[in-house]
Order: sequence, then structure tokens, then C-alpha cells
Amino acid sequence: MQYLLDTNIFIQAKNIEYPFDVFPGFWDWLDRDLTAKSISSIKPIYTEIENGNDELAEWIKTYNSNDYFLPVDDVTTQEKFAEIANWVYAPDRIYKDTAKDEFLSVADSWLIAKAAAHGFIIVTQERYDANCKKKILIPNVCEVFGVRWIDTIELLRKMNVKFGMI
Repeated sequence: MQYLLDTNIFIQAKNIEYPFDVFPGFWDWLDRDLTAKSISSIKPIYTEIENGNDELAEWIKTYNSNDYFLPVDDVTTQEKFAEIANWVYAPDRIYKDTAKDEFLSVADSWLIAKAAAHGFIIVTQERYDANCKKKILIPNVCEVFGVRWIDTIELLRKMNVKFGMI
């Protein structure tokens, strides 16, 4: 099963859970599995991270986006994106208009479309919240479109990754 990483996996790892200087093993694992293509992400996420002005942006630039980050221009993904957009803008949605516009302008919507189109599992730090109106959460949309999602720790466990002392 292929796993697609959300932008927040990279950002929260760098900022909170697995800083480069304290957890080099996490970044080595990420490098190894991106290279082996057992995990990946999509080009819009690469672009979001690359546009940053920090250590993470420099780290991600070592990867060729064509090799490690999947395109979203295939017909199946495009069709799923259209379905998601139609769902987001349906009149009975509880979300604020700003949340709808933002969701469709960032990589989240493309991540879900790619996962729905090809049976991937999304890895995100977001949590399902049926009452959230200010932001459209990845797990909320995944529920509607039958896409599985997990967090970083569950991914590490599924892949039997263990970090030890150096």
C-alpha cells in the first residue's frame, strides 16, 4: 500500500516532533523510503514546502520533484478533484466560504483526489472534527470519499520503523 504524506508531516516533524538536529534518524528514514518509493507525496506539496525559506525547503530541494512527488495531472486524479470541488461547494456544506476557497487552493484537495483516484492512504497530523466550520480538514473529506488516513506514528508502526540511539 502506498502512503501519501501531507505537508504537515514534513513541517511538524521539522518544527515539533523530529527536528533535524535531534532526530536525524527520522530524516534518514524519510529519505530512504522516499527513494524506495514506499512513501511519497504529490507535486503541489513539494511546491508548498519548496516555497518556504527554511531548512525544510533546502532539504526538500535535494529531491527531484519529478522522481519523488507524484503528479496530479492524470485524468483519474483530475476527475476526483472535480468531484471534491463539487462536494465542497454544495449548498448544504457547513463550511465558511473562505474555508472552501482556501481548501481548493492548497495541496490538501489534490492530496485527497490523488489518494481517492489511486487507493493510497494519506498520512496527516490533522484529526477528524465533524463540527469544524472554519477549515476543511483532510480527514473530514476523506470520510466522505472513502479514503483512509493515518498519522505519522501509525505509519512508523505499520512500516516497523524503530529509532534508536546513535
